[in-house]
Amino acid sequence: MSPSPWLIFFSSLPSQPVGNRVGIWRKLVKSGAVQLAGAAYVLPDNREHAEFFQWLAGEINRMGGEAAFIRAERVEPLSDEEIVAIFARRKAIEYRPLVESLDVLERTLDGARQAGRADKGLRTRAAKLLRDIEAARRTDFFASAVGNNLGDRIARMQATLSDLADVFPGTSQSALIPTRTPETYRGRRWVTRRTPFVDRMASAWLIRTFIDPAAAFGFIDEDEVAAVGGGVVAFDVRGGEFAHVGDLCTCEVLVRTFGLKDPAIAKIVEIVHDLDVKDDRYRRAETPGVEAILAGVRRAARDDADALERGIAVFGLLHAAAGPEATGGSAAATTPVTVGSALAGGAWKWL
Repeated sequence: MSPSPWLIFFSSLPSQPVGNRVGIWRKLVKSGAVQLAGAAYVLPDNREHAEFFQWLAGEINRMGGEAAFIRAERVEPLSDEEIVAIFARRKAIEYRPLVESLDVLERTLDGARQAGRADKGLRTRAAKLLRDIEAARRTDFFASAVGNNLGDRIARMQATLSDLADVFPGTSQSALIPTRTPETYRGRRWVTRRTPFVDRMASAWLIRTFIDPAAAFGFIDEDEVAAVGGGVVAFDVRGGEFAHVGDLCTCEVLVRTFGLKDPAIAKIVEIVHDLDVKDDRYRRAETPGVEAILAGVRRAARDDADALERGIAVFGLLHAAAGPEATGGSAAATTPVTVGSALAGGAWKWL
């Protein structure tokens, strides 16, 4: 791996009260920091971790102790790979009880699927376990093998729960969608099915715009999902980390997963839902025009990558067409409305 800058935290606290020392230790563990030697802890260098160490140093100083942190390109005598291995071993220990719980739940789900019996508490158990696993994965900074395997199993579990939707009446599909933060998905490579169209284009736009601004996209066949490596996220493909859940398309799942509240996004997602799921749930007047534009994009594109990028651009214009509602009301932001209306042949009207 290439050299990675590290943040190293040093501290000392009075021996009494013991609760202060335990509290600081728990905060360090929760942050995902690993102990190197003595009272030295390390995290990969980023703004969030630097702000955490700065805040923690202030807490320790108020307790009568001393604390500081430094940035280091190397932590002699350890190599970067050895430090990453320390993180992986720590995560493997944290994952162990979650893996055991997932084993039990998968067997229970398999039994429910075979028997066709409803268990009203099963989806609640699954949702809680998914939240716990996602919380643990947020501090899996280097995409450990165990964490990646858990991610694959989560995707399969969500697909199974979706298939069992009729067996669990009266429960919300949102229970199948754990909340995640964009920060944990940055710097990844994203892959989806070939010949992208509405849902994949809209999902790629959401990813590039609101989740991972530097997202790079690639294409795979469905039978290749199991082989994607660490740092790669599959979307809108069966078995992928982000895919359909029940009657929610992938675009909707991404919005709910990352808590995207922009009203303009909601309107776009309604159009995508009707085009992808084809259940006429929302029946927005703009839907046929958007479909025509995207069909033209696919026909005019040189290849899949070109089609996806053009689709991302179209959804960016459609989002801009919402004007002040999407941008907080700045005067300059209202200009793209004309562009969006022209693209949709006059059919793009925010109702």
